[in-house]
Formats: sequence, C-alpha cells, structure tokens
Amino acid sequence: MNTATTDIAITKAKTSKITEVDFDNLTFGKVFSDHMLVCDYKDGSWQAPKVVPYQPISLDPSAKIFHYGQSVFEGMKAYKDANDDVWLFRPLENFKRLNISSKRLAIPELPESYFMDGLKTLLEVDKNWIPTKAGSSLYIRPFIFASGKGFHASPADEYKFIICTAPSGAYFSGKVKVLIEETYSRSANGGVGFAKAGGNYAGQFYPTQLAVAKGYQQVIWTDDTNHEFIEEAGAMNIFIRINDTLLTGPTSDRILDGITRKSIIDIAKAEGIPVEVRKITVSEVVEAAKNGSLKEMFGAGTAAVVSPISGFGYQGVDYDLPELTETYADKLKKIITDIQTNKSEDPFGWRVKL
Repeated sequence: MNTATTDIAITKAKTSKITEVDFDNLTFGKVFSDHMLVCDYKDGSWQAPKVVPYQPISLDPSAKIFHYGQSVFEGMKAYKDANDDVWLFRPLENFKRLNISSKRLAIPELPESYFMDGLKTLLEVDKNWIPTKAGSSLYIRPFIFASGKGFHASPADEYKFIICTAPSGAYFSGKVKVLIEETYSRSANGGVGFAKAGGNYAGQFYPTQLAVAKGYQQVIWTDDTNHEFIEEAGAMNIFIRINDTLLTGPTSDRILDGITRKSIIDIAKAEGIPVEVRKITVSEVVEAAKNGSLKEMFGAGTAAVVSPISGFGYQGVDYDLPELTETYADKLKKIITDIQTNKSEDPFGWRVKL
C-alpha cells in the first residue's frame, strides 16, 4: 500500500488492553482493538479523519440514524504472515462498495484517500492486534451512519465514518443446516438488497429465529415474488454444485455483489471448474437432491470465507447432502485463504501489502 497522502492526526490510548486478550482463544467480533478511525461529515464536506482511542459514541436522541436508518457498513480482514508483514485483500473493492451503498441511502460518498489512508494509519497504530494463529485475522468494520439531528423524514446533514477493528477467530466452524424460505424476503426489486445497509440484516433476524426454532442454523433466501429462485444464504452469497458445475445467482437489486463471491468465481474458472452465473430455481435444487446430482452447497462471505451446508429443508422435507472426501468448498477456501495470508502466489493481484 502506498504511503498515506492524507494528514491524519493520531491520539494514542494511554494504556493498551492487549495484555488482557487471549489470542489463542478468540471469538468473532467480541474483543476490540485499542484505536478507531473517526471522520465527520458536516457543513457539506467530509472533515479530516483522525485516529483516536476506541471509545463510546455520544449522540443526540434525535440523531437520524435512530429514526430513518441511514447506515451502511463493510467487512474486511487484515492478515499477518510469518514475516510479520500485514496484508489486505482487495480493499479498494470494499471502498467502492461502501460508496455504492452510501449513494443508495443518500449518504455523501467518501473520498478514496480518507478510506485507504485512514485504514492504513489505523492498522499501523494497532499492528500488534493482528493475530497470527491459523484461522484468525483482524476483522475490520468500516461504517457510516447519520449523526445529524431532527425528526424530519429527510437525509441527515451530518454523518460519521468510523473504522473499528476486532482480532477474531473463525466466524463459525463446521457445516450448517439451512431452511429454504417460502414466506419472508431479504430484499425486493428496486430496493437496497445490493447495498450493505444495516436494515437489510435487521430484517433477516426474525425469519432466521423462526428457522432456528425448527432446528436449522440459517435461511436460504428466495426471490420476493414467488419464492422460486435461490438468492442468498443467510448473510452470505450462495454457491451450489450440481454434478461438477458450480452455480451462483447473478447480482441484482436484491443480491449483494460479494467480494468473496467474485473471487471464488475467478478462482474456480482458473482451476478449470465449470461455473455458471445464472438464476437457480428451488425446484432444480430439490430435484438434484432427489436424483443425487446435488453435490455441494456453501455460503461465501468475508467473515467465514466459505461455509459448507450439510443439508436443507423445504416444504417440510429435509434433504441431506453427500459426504465427499474432496470438495469444491475446501479447495476454493484453501486457495483464497492462502492468497489472503501470503502463503501462495497471487496471480490475480488481489493481495495488498500494508
């Protein structure tokens, strides 16, 4: 990563919490690093970002985030290799998507230098918080929300951009059992499903709770019209292997343009795996499960990278996936994580050194 061009003031924490952390037993997103990046939007422009000690945020009760939900976020990771070098994975894609999400929610777009230089500075300050244990990483959460005051239903006039980091272990391990949703929808045509808007995820929680009560861990989201097409898996993009072909749905108003998703597509193609990006019907997945041609299903996203699915439920019937000795999920996860952690060559040019 190039030297920072934005002047970023740094206020160091008086004492570090790092000695209190058990880096060998990290949960996901529960422990937070010493510092955070903060940048305010006011008087029509983004102000200079600064690094400050991690701390609570004070907001007026009328701040529009509480009333009208103007909030977008990203998810990223930083990795440290055996040489103590720090690596990011396709960070510009996260920056671009943050602004795409912001624009859809009428949030002012952020300058690239504020994001990239701010992230670089923050990671330099908290470099010691990046774990080295296999499977661990420093999870990075950039987000923007409306801090401007007022009950009028209109975009805010002030916003906050913040980056917080959390040393984390695996998001979850093992395979999950999912329920194909027939009633609720994650998003709709013309909506904000393609954006990483906080409300998208809030709306998922209740249907997911209903699925958990039935013995499943996650929901497979279907289209908002007839619940005919497979769209996403929980908070992740979904891949389905029928025979030797890997399928995933096209991005749209309803489906997030996942960075892990498009990386897996490129890796699969480079590995000679047949890939089809097209609409996938529930009926063809059920039929493939019945005739034995359904080999794998897995979610793909930043937090878990790849999350294998052991089986799914639909219309009161459970379908188990076969136990394979060699899977696309394992193969693709290893390739992508080896690139991310500097354990292999990066033929795609995705890895960025701090």
